[in-house]
Amino acid sequence: MDSRRPGRRSPCLAATLNAARRALKPFKRKAAKPHSYCDAISRCSLTEAHEQIEAKLGAPTILVNAAGGNAPQVTVTAERAFEQIQLADWQANFDLNLAGGVLLPCQEFGPAMCKRGRGSIINIASVSAHLPLSRVVTYSAAKAAVLSLSQFLAREWATKGVRVNTLTPGFFPAEQNRKLLFNEDGSPTARTKSIWGHTPMNRFGESHELIGACLFLASDKASSFVTGTDIRVDGGFLSQTI
Repeated sequence: MDSRRPGRRSPCLAATLNAARRALKPFKRKAAKPHSYCDAISRCSLTEAHEQIEAKLGAPTILVNAAGGNAPQVTVTAERAFEQIQLADWQANFDLNLAGGVLLPCQEFGPAMCKRGRGSIINIASVSAHLPLSRVVTYSAAKAAVLSLSQFLAREWATKGVRVNTLTPGFFPAEQNRKLLFNEDGSPTARTKSIWGHTPMNRFGESHELIGACLFLASDKASSFVTGTDIRVDGGFLSQTI
């Protein structure tokens, strides 16, 4: 995607077709379609996808890293205490969120951007990176690392024309968390009521509300002096106290 030409087609990298469709759902233009599929925690897969994108669309100048998620094996519950989490399960989820969510994609695409002297990298963080939520301990730790690594890269690549920022979404209903947020009859669960009670806007976010912040960070004209910054799209969640 060329940050100076907003009408140009943009590549979408995704691990699966369903993941690509979910990522592109807010963008209703017909031009939005996946161009490559890859395993975000495989450097070889990322390299292959990079080559395909350059061949089809030219050199990418914008990278949005959104791989990540929680897993039942690393979720603290009444049946699984923190000390019962297995190291292998911890490492797998940590790798998904940090290695697949920032490290490997940035190692693959970042140097090429630096060589060309232009690029914007947007890493998706989480409110849990700032304020670790209950139960999702591995996810929270990994997303906190996403913030740290993003700031490190922002400093390292600032003089090479590449900006690195993070975007922190609040709570957005999706297929993977819908059962936790809504009962079968569509009514909000106790967890949803708790989230709304901690969100000054008293609602969930809608996927299209992430677009403006993402476009701002992607645009050279709008954010050419912005790097190492985290933009929160959370309805005020992280501003709430007692």
